[in-house]
Order: sequence, then structure tokens, then C-alpha cells
Amino acid sequence: MFNIDLTLKNTPFPLSVQRKVTEDAEAVYQQLLQAMRSGSTEVIELTCEGQTEKKVAVRASDISSIQMSQKTGAAAGGRPPGFFALAE
Repeated sequence: MFNIDLTLKNTPFPLSVQRKVTEDAEAVYQQLLQAMRSGSTEVIELTCEGQTEKKVAVRASDISSIQMSQKTGAAAGGRPPGFFALAE
């Protein structure tokens, strides 16, 4: 399972969607990256393959960062979503 985490401007928590296949996750990442580069105000709607009822719609100009990571059984246990982790 792959997580695509979005950080939005003026929002303290990330949004995330999941994809089961590498190619699908990469396609979503590239779609979001292209939208960020364009600077448009278009609305992007994403669904989650991990939780099929989960949907999110964001304005492309509000995205400040994107992260794609693979969710494994060991890493999924205690790591919160986001870009930084504290060293133990």
C-alpha cells in the first residue's frame, strides 16, 4: 500500500490517500505535482483505495507539499503521517 500525503497552506494536519499499486500512486503524485506547478485554482478530487468511502477535494493552489511513501506492516504501526520523524 502506498500513501500520498498532502500538506495544505494554513492547515496544520496532512491529508492522505492510499493506492495499492506503485504505478497508480506515481500517477496521483505526478497529477498533484503538475497541478502545483501550474499554479491553477482547479479543484482536484481524490479517492482512497485503502478506505473506499474516503474522498478529498483540494484546490491545486493550496497544496504546499506532497509526499509519497510505501506503507509496510512495521512502519505503519507507530509512524504518524508527515515529513519529519524524531530520532529516538
